[in-house]
Amino acid sequence: MSLFVILFMGTRPISFTFADMAVYALEFKDYANGAPLNTDKEIVFGVFMKFCSGIMSAEVFFLLCAFLYVYPLYLASKKLFKDYWFYSLFILVISFSFWAYGTNGIRNGLATSLFIYALSRDKKWMTLAFIALSVSIHTSLIIPTIAYVISLFNKNLKPYLLAWFIAIPLSFAMGSFWENFFLGLGLIEEDRVIGYFSDDESYLDNIVAIKVGFRWDFLLYSAIGVFAGYYYIFRKKFEDVFYHRLFAIYLMCNTLWILVIRANFSNRFAYLSWFLLGLLVIYPLIKVKMFKQQHVLIGRIMLLYFAFTYVLNFVLGK
Repeated sequence: MSLFVILFMGTRPISFTFADMAVYALEFKDYANGAPLNTDKEIVFGVFMKFCSGIMSAEVFFLLCAFLYVYPLYLASKKLFKDYWFYSLFILVISFSFWAYGTNGIRNGLATSLFIYALSRDKKWMTLAFIALSVSIHTSLIIPTIAYVISLFNKNLKPYLLAWFIAIPLSFAMGSFWENFFLGLGLIEEDRVIGYFSDDESYLDNIVAIKVGFRWDFLLYSAIGVFAGYYYIFRKKFEDVFYHRLFAIYLMCNTLWILVIRANFSNRFAYLSWFLLGLLVIYPLIKVKMFKQQHVLIGRIMLLYFAFTYVLNFVLGK
């Protein structure tokens, strides 16, 4: 399955249909023609692209990106679930944002795959090294990285869960306040990020038509992970250090997104938690026996999970 996904995703045509992909292709062409390294973006990805531009075509470069996007997820699935790795990889592939971040938000996709790979490592130094690499590819991964660090010191999940629920009315009533607050911290200074919070329609026209406002559809999708984690941990008493940490990271990152849910391209903020959603749903069901005919139940859950992806992508739109 991994090979099929890599080839299907990696051999797509270079087109503005995939938005950021076309921008990367133009930058790749500039590098191939001798342009100096662009230091305005994360340096690691820039060095990687410039190196590749000297030894391969743009088509091969995007195939390599697809490999680096999918293969870490395969390795993480094998490490976490052994013979049942297929369940894990499959639910990650059918997740709402999987295709988008393999073809459009490519740097972000690569970074989140490395983050998952990092979490799956047994040795702490490898976890920290790959987390640092993920941040160096896309700085937005600093948010789940901070959440990871917090989860190491505070293992009590109830405050994270309570904060998630409180964030909903706070965002609904004070959305613009939180957007201005986070901009005022000075942690998000790049023009593209400021544009996410902007109401300037000319900025949006230059990118893509989107829906803004309080995204109840996105909130419902996010609630899948909250319900899954709550059900497994508090109702089924599932005790697993990795899963508890995963749930804590998801809650913290998703809570932050809820506070700025009205922001343009809010799905890009939501993705900083959504990339973990598939694992939250499937992990306990692969690790322990909870129900009769559990494999049948897993199949039904995956079908329902894919239904959310289908509705969000093709019915409600992004």
